[in-house]
Amino acid sequence: MSCLQTIQDYALRSIGIGERLLPREDFTLCEQVTLIGSGMIWNVYFGALALLTGFVLATAVALGKASPNPLLRKPSEWFIFVFRGSPLFIQFFFAYFLFLSLKTLSPMFNVLTSAFLGALIVLFLNTAAYSGEIFYGALRSIPKGDVEAADAYGFSGMARFRRIIWPTMLRLAWPAYTNEAIFLFHATTLVFFSGFPVWQQRGDALYYAKYFADKTFNPFVPYPILAGFFVILTLAVITFFGLINRYLNRHLPQEARRGLKVRMNLIR
Repeated sequence: MSCLQTIQDYALRSIGIGERLLPREDFTLCEQVTLIGSGMIWNVYFGALALLTGFVLATAVALGKASPNPLLRKPSEWFIFVFRGSPLFIQFFFAYFLFLSLKTLSPMFNVLTSAFLGALIVLFLNTAAYSGEIFYGALRSIPKGDVEAADAYGFSGMARFRRIIWPTMLRLAWPAYTNEAIFLFHATTLVFFSGFPVWQQRGDALYYAKYFADKTFNPFVPYPILAGFFVILTLAVITFFGLINRYLNRHLPQEARRGLKVRMNLIR
């Protein structure tokens, strides 16, 4: 089988398109690269949707924690504390058994036990908690003079938040938020160990990497391939977030612009 035929058969296997049976023997490098790359579709799906939805909740949580009203502040503080204070893998574990319990109450909750939604909800809540703390720190760091200037120009309420506070918060938080985005994409590999069954048992990137490692008894080919895909994904995230960071700082002099500093999160 040629490499082109392998790509046609397996490039979209992880979403149920193409050849159903996995190769059993005489594994080629093209097969390993294609199938692991196919599984990356799910990792990108989990990371991208969790970031998009978590961004909205993180903003609300940050505003709630900064609110003087205890009815808004306390739930936000506890939400951040619970999801930042417990390991992500344990959150997968408890969420899965919670969704199983809901499934026994009504069949409508059955969809929550699948990885494409159940695991996504856990990632969404986890990144919202971490991002909410980042945004809260940025809110506390907004120069007092910016708010006073907004008041002097007659901005108040939602107009002041939309035109002054929110853009400044994003500008200050964006470098740290970029690191959170990178770590979130890396954390999508934990879905493989979470217990959530994958859609039609097609699998993510780590599923295929482990399959080849088990079949060939040689982990030094599939796992470096997997790492290479995540390096490429990380570079794409840095590039995309860097463009947004440049846009957020477009009004500042060149020497005053905040650049992105990517740091590895060794311990979550």
